[in-house]
Amino acid sequence: MSIQDPPRLFGGNNTSEFTSGGMPIVADERGFMNAVFGWMAAGLAITGATAWYFASSGAIRMLFSETGGMSMLGWAVTLAPLAFILAMNFGLQRMSASNLTLLFVAFSATMGASLSSIFLVYSIGSIAQVFGITAGTFLVMSILGYTTSTDLSRLGSLLFMALIGILIAMVVNWFMASQALDYLISIGGVLIFTGLIAYDTQKLKRIAAGVEYGSETGKKLALLGATSLYLDFINLFLFLLRLLGRRD
Repeated sequence: MSIQDPPRLFGGNNTSEFTSGGMPIVADERGFMNAVFGWMAAGLAITGATAWYFASSGAIRMLFSETGGMSMLGWAVTLAPLAFILAMNFGLQRMSASNLTLLFVAFSATMGASLSSIFLVYSIGSIAQVFGITAGTFLVMSILGYTTSTDLSRLGSLLFMALIGILIAMVVNWFMASQALDYLISIGGVLIFTGLIAYDTQKLKRIAAGVEYGSETGKKLALLGATSLYLDFINLFLFLLRLLGRRD
């Protein structure tokens, strides 16, 4: 499913109207973006609550050991978010918005269980501090991506290529265990996901101008957009935590 950029945008109440395939579509840009950020915030809240529950209740011991090892259940929980993402993307056209919402909630909760391991490594104060830095960075870059008149498509392509390079470097460093390379990877990750926040926000703004807000398709695209920004936020948070986090 793809949405083409509209040929024209109108100001005023952030409502744009354009013709796609001969059919007029009325798009509420502000409503769509509010839904995207609302679902993203809900996902982060679910993730945070789940991670805290696992860490504070002792359930985290079922997943991770003090030395960083993982049980079979831990591996299942760690890999489950990827399965949810694939299901949400490949099942977009077949699933209803309600079912996609349930998948998003389950994805957010599973991510929380997976990320609870950070409480075994970093202090609570350090986690809270890095989360605040991440939130501030996200806010600034989202505003930049939403308001800039510069086309960030070229930047997005470069960032995705850089992301592939970072993933390869992480695999290599899995065997090398180089602290210097790990530090460079963390810096690269911060820069990449900082840029992707602006890029994805602009991309979603364009989608908002070409989809009918409140329609079934609009609801599903808002959920996928929320997932995209959610992942940008989480990855930026984790890379910043590697750089700035204080270990217990």
